[in-house]
Parts: sequence; C-alpha cells; structure tokens
Amino acid sequence: MPELPDITVYLECLEPRCVGQPLEAIRITGPSLLRSVDPPISAAQGRRVLGLRRLGKRIVLELEQELFLVLHLMVAGRLRWRERGVRPSRKLGLAALDFPTGSLLLTEASPKKRASLHLVRGEAALAEHDPGGLEVLDASLPAFRAALCAENRTLKRALTDPHILSGIGNAYSDEILHRARLSPVKLTTKLDDAELAALHSATRETLTLWTQRLREQTGDGFPEKVTAFRPEMAVHGRHKLPCPDCGAPVQRIVYAENETNYCAPCQTGGKLLADRALSRLLKKDWPRSLEELEARKHAR
Repeated sequence: MPELPDITVYLECLEPRCVGQPLEAIRITGPSLLRSVDPPISAAQGRRVLGLRRLGKRIVLELEQELFLVLHLMVAGRLRWRERGVRPSRKLGLAALDFPTGSLLLTEASPKKRASLHLVRGEAALAEHDPGGLEVLDASLPAFRAALCAENRTLKRALTDPHILSGIGNAYSDEILHRARLSPVKLTTKLDDAELAALHSATRETLTLWTQRLREQTGDGFPEKVTAFRPEMAVHGRHKLPCPDCGAPVQRIVYAENETNYCAPCQTGGKLLADRALSRLLKKDWPRSLEELEARKHAR
C-alpha cells in the first residue's frame, strides 16, 4: 500500500500537471471504484483543480465549488501519468482523469479491487474521510507520546493504525522499528522515556529519508515503480537476507495477509517472535532464539 512517502511524491508530481487545470473528463472503467452518488461524479467534470492534499493514505483533489475527489489506492492501486485521452488497460485500469496536460490513470493489480473514489462537497464531508491519526512529521514528542500510548497496543499495530498515526503502513513501520531498535510486539505502555524518544526520532527520520529517496529516484518524471519492497530497505521484505547492521538473517511473523519483518539481535535481544501458524504447529519445539534456530538447522 502506498504510504506517506509514496503519497507525498505522488502529490508533488501531480501539482505541476493538475493544479490550475480543468478536469475535462472522468472515465470510470472499474465498476467497484466509485463509492459515492451525491454529488454525482459528473459534477466534477469541467471543474478546475484548486489544490492537492494528503489525508492519511488518501489523495485529495480540491475542485471548484467546494468539491473534493478522494482517492484511496489501498494495497494494489497505483497512479500513472500518460498522454491525454489514453485508454485504460482492460485488465488493470479502473479510471482515467483527463486534463489538458495529460491523463491520470488509476490501475489496480489485484482481483479484489479495493481502491475507492469518492466525490464529496464541503470540508465537513471531506473530514469524514479523515481517520484522524497524528501527523508525525509535525508532532512534538509529547503529542507523539499521547497518541501512541492512549491505548495499550503492540508497536506494530499502533504504528499502522490510521486512527493513531497518519500515513504509516506495513512497510515503513518495519523500517521505523528497526531504526529505533524496538520489538514489533512490545506494548506501547511498556515504553520508557528513552524508547519513546527513539521511536519518535526513528519515525520522523525514516519517513523523511524515504520521501527524499523517492523524490530523487523520480526526478522530473512521474512515479512508475511504487512498491512496498525496495532493495535499500533494512528489513521489510528481506526475510532470510542479512540485516545491514549486524548481518543476522531477517526474521518474519506472518499473519492474515500481512507480515512483519525484524532483526532478532537488533530488536528483540536475539529472541525469535512466535509466528502464529508455525508456533501453534510446533508448540514446544518452537525455537526461542536465533542461536537455537541456527543450531537446529546445522543438526539436520
């Protein structure tokens, strides 16, 4: 799922292409995409784009007459900038927004088609789409502490909850926790002052670093390879590959459709975190440490 750095760069690339331009046409080809009926989507056509903004992980186009297009890319949604009037792909295309300067295509490489588009009128209606999470890059340490510790959650769950923190998902939460040297299953209420300060700094540094990296990779073009898996990442998507800091193999916890990647020596004192499926299967045979896991491998 595109997260804060990805959405930020999308917006920066759209700004010179869309702002001040009329939205000449909206061609929706994915029947599941449009999730609102009032005002009708036709009300947006011909309206000039006044501005762009990020709302959590959503992209918002502000149009004339207090209209807002709210786009949520979800996991597999992506944006493409193409020549004006280009036809969306039959397999992946969901919509095309036509401007005098070109066409913004929305694609989704998933059969589940979770991406959504809403058209709303007025700031009050737009606010209903805001999960309300704290904007970490603008937040002080006390504000960060208050948001994070309001409920007792694991750090992984807290970082990725859009009602707690804005714009952070599965990928960058792994990178943040690795930078902060904290276990993904540590509880928010168990953090001491030093750990909270480290997490606050790691969150801001990670999001800033990756936003700048993506800017540099995109240059004057448009983001074409938005992905949650990048070779420069420390742990996310790097299961069994060496940690860049200590060289130990990166571990993972798999749950539902997501996974958490972490380095045991750097983040958990060498302890292996229990994967729900495997730990239930192995029970007492589940290795408790990286050393025990390696010893079992060599004993085979």
